[in-house]
Amino acid sequence: MRKPSLSRPHSVNTLLVLFSVLLLLPSCASAQHMEHHPAPGSSTGPAGDSEMQDWAKGRLAKSPRHGEWVKVKNGTREVNSFIVYPEVKQKATAVVVIHEIFGLTDWVQSLTDQLAEAGYIAIAPDLLSGMGPDGGGTSAFKPDTVRQAIGSLPPDQITTDLNAVAEYVSKLPAANGKVAVGGFCWGGGQTFRYATNNPKLKAGFVFYGPSPESKDDLARVKAPVYGFYASNDARINAALPKTIEMMKELRKKYELVTYEGAGHGFMRAGDAPEPTPPQPKGDQAADQKAAEDFQKALTAYKANKKARDEAWVRWKSILEKL
Repeated sequence: MRKPSLSRPHSVNTLLVLFSVLLLLPSCASAQHMEHHPAPGSSTGPAGDSEMQDWAKGRLAKSPRHGEWVKVKNGTREVNSFIVYPEVKQKATAVVVIHEIFGLTDWVQSLTDQLAEAGYIAIAPDLLSGMGPDGGGTSAFKPDTVRQAIGSLPPDQITTDLNAVAEYVSKLPAANGKVAVGGFCWGGGQTFRYATNNPKLKAGFVFYGPSPESKDDLARVKAPVYGFYASNDARINAALPKTIEMMKELRKKYELVTYEGAGHGFMRAGDAPEPTPPQPKGDQAADQKAAEDFQKALTAYKANKKARDEAWVRWKSILEKL
């Protein structure tokens, strides 16, 4: 059992939002929708979005790296994608980032920037491109409809969108031609599925996403698959033994780590600011409950942050060897 690490406090506002989200994290689809940092010319984020990602938006705004929006052609479709370039001398490996069920949010964009900071060309396609009102993407949807829209995306369209993005990024002058893919929650499941459909991938990084259920599908996997899972995530973990068995029988490389004490979505939850104690309001019963709730939130946060930090180190270590 790993002991959680300590980090610095932030605002009470963040605590209240974070605690409510932590209670709901057993399922991607049950967690609170978060704000999207829109592409130039798109609509603003949906009304009522959570303040939880202000920190991600602020960090992205301060990045010294070159990030831009590009439209990748997929037949008659245009996939709006956020791409960030590393500050390196040599040509770099590319990583396609597949967003959560919340769509292409500020946190996904910030994570894309962090991959570039680590030395990789990182590109995050908005798989809702053209699917929203007035032909918009993630930012065009209302909070209560974006997840349903993502869940309704045609699997073949997702695959061809990802193929177009992978092909685009592999041919950039700054790229070395190697492409890996990584995704989170819904995007983690799509990462594993995409590994069954693209034999050119150098690696697949599945963060707490479901696995393909068919052995025939898994037989098509060519790239090594690396799993990052949370111990407090029975919905996803229940299927892992079967996946491990099938991948072993098929002689496919599938290496996974389960992070003790972490919950579903730990890469995002552990990347957020640490909660701080609530201020006493003079009501003994209410203050005691607030203090107890804070301790629960803080314990969960520390476990998620530790998992996130360890997973990040592991991810970068594997990427370096591709």
